Amino acid sequence: MIVETTGEDYAALLSGCAPRTFELADTPIAPIEVLQMLADLAVRVSASFSPASWLIVEENEVTGMCSVTRPPAGGVVDIGYGIAPSRQNRGIAQRAVGDIVQWARSTPGVDALTADTSPANLPSQRVLARNGFCRVGERVDEEDGPLISWRCPTA
Repeated sequence: MIVETTGEDYAALLSGCAPRTFELADTPIAPIEVLQMLADLAVRVSASFSPASWLIVEENEVTGMCSVTRPPAGGVVDIGYGIAPSRQNRGIAQRAVGDIVQWARSTPGVDALTADTSPANLPSQRVLARNGFCRVGERVDEEDGPLISWRCPTA
């Protein structure tokens, strides 16, 4: 299940606490620096678009997050996601991305979702492919290096 985030959710995560009435996985969903970057990103994106990010929740436990990576342009929403290491390889990312695809298909003005994966991240590539994303190219990112670009039409 995906749950739209709030500033309070990020504040809780940054202080090492579970947001709302949820529990946390036994391994962090991301290092503190990444959580802070995601919190800052959510503030920037939410200035012009909402939702900016979601908690990924399984059985009342926050197991990961999904974020809009930049303000959408031309009906295209770019997403990134991550799952706590101890909760990976359980189908959680696949279900969460499926929920994001359903959200996008029911949201006026969202024509497509995009995402990038590392060429070495085969599990993430499978998550996207199983949710209707098609590989549309490759690029090199300054920070992340080589990436495969994916797109899923939703309109």
